[in-house]
Amino acid sequence: MPFTLLFVAVLGLLPTFLEAPAAALPAPFAWPVTPAQVTRRFDLPPQRWLPGHRGVDLGAPPGAVVRSAGAGRVSFVGVVAGVGVVSVSHAGGLRTTYQPVAASVAVGDQVATGDQLGLLDGGHPGCSETACLHWGLLRGRVYLDPLALLGLGRVRLLPLDGAQRSVQR
Repeated sequence: MPFTLLFVAVLGLLPTFLEAPAAALPAPFAWPVTPAQVTRRFDLPPQRWLPGHRGVDLGAPPGAVVRSAGAGRVSFVGVVAGVGVVSVSHAGGLRTTYQPVAASVAVGDQVATGDQLGLLDGGHPGCSETACLHWGLLRGRVYLDPLALLGLGRVRLLPLDGAQRSVQR
């Protein structure tokens, strides 16, 4: 089979990053801080217990408004390990997380894309800027690249036969 046809066939079979048809994805999503400056990308470790970076760090000034990346319901507001965290549950089983945030919302609040969740606190460890928002995305207990919500995530093609193979990074 010529490469072009194989490539088209693979694209036709390739599920979205969320393993759901594109029509089932909630939309639209937007940056949670603006202007957005990615200072550290998503880096999922090969095993759940290994170190990695299960979100994206977005540089912004302390006190910047943190907004919901998509419409949903606030499912968590609290402090985890001394850091303010807000989580929003979205359609399709997705959940976005935001930290460190001084929350201005409460659990159960309905939010639209762009609604204010709180203000960015400074002091995120590993941040190369004065402050960074750590923005995460989960489906159930599986971490996903939140940049994929904006069409900016990294794509990895997997073998059609489903065989496990080592992945070069």
